[in-house]
Amino acid sequence: MNLKTTYLGLELDHPLMAGASPMVDDMGMVKRLEDAGVSAIVMHSLFEEQITREEQGMIMDMELSSNASAEAISFFPKADEFRLGPEKYLEQVRRIKAAVSVPVIASLNGTTPAGWLRYGKLMQEAGADALELNVYYIPTDAKESSAEVEKRTLDIVRAVKAEVKIPVAVKLSPFFSALAHFAGELEAAGADGLVLFNRFFQPDINVEELLAEPSLQLSSPADLLLRLRWLAVLHGHVKGSLAVTGGVHDGIGALKAVMAGADAVQMVSALLIHGPERLAQARTGLAEWLEEHDYASLAQAKGSMSLQKSPNPQAFTRANYMRILNGWRP
Repeated sequence: MNLKTTYLGLELDHPLMAGASPMVDDMGMVKRLEDAGVSAIVMHSLFEEQITREEQGMIMDMELSSNASAEAISFFPKADEFRLGPEKYLEQVRRIKAAVSVPVIASLNGTTPAGWLRYGKLMQEAGADALELNVYYIPTDAKESSAEVEKRTLDIVRAVKAEVKIPVAVKLSPFFSALAHFAGELEAAGADGLVLFNRFFQPDINVEELLAEPSLQLSSPADLLLRLRWLAVLHGHVKGSLAVTGGVHDGIGALKAVMAGADAVQMVSALLIHGPERLAQARTGLAEWLEEHDYASLAQAKGSMSLQKSPNPQAFTRANYMRILNGWRP
């Protein structure tokens, strides 16, 4: 079965990629990913805070002054909690590129269009085939408008594209008020693709200690549904690549994403739970379904369930909404 696809201009043997995760810090795990047949590897993010603090010497200052503002500072990781600092991150890009034959996509995570973005060029020089921008930003200032939130992301994209020649994908939140329009704005700013979606890790509250505590929940197949909806909306609306991350745990999940319009499928939680070999199983499941249903290639399935295929997409979405509400019985 021909599973070939193109993502960010990169020719891939199939759409199943390893999404951003700590797995890339272990070269033995990287080798297992390649042995499992991964089509590309996305590195976890290098954070704006890591770069700016290291350059300004703020990590040491924070640790020395921790007694003065312990509660506020405790929200940020200490220096030794980061797996890879900026220079080690670049070195890891080089090591992975030298060790594998598949594309390697580096990742930057930040919220301001500042000097830290020059690391995009350094990642390119280290050998990264593409760059993923994860603009993980929660607008908590009630005075900040939605237009200002969007401008923040657009400015970051423009700043990075001015620095690099490799393709750039933007990893988005699902919470923009007019996502389809904003996707077009991102393309106009230079984005070569979109990744749907980053996951906002919600803090829990420790009622005994009166503290906000980090809470990590790996994805489940139920998380895919939101992504399918927006893949279906954006397919055909944007010219660049679309990737999905979150909720794909097997071949059928990957198939759904492709049918909705995905060019690439990033797997993370399933690989963390079951190991890299899960990706090979998903690839087999995807190919077997296509063969059993007489598809000639993956390309034939791509976008076949998108809203572009519906004669009236707005009625299509409204009709499903009404059917769900009216179909429930106690």
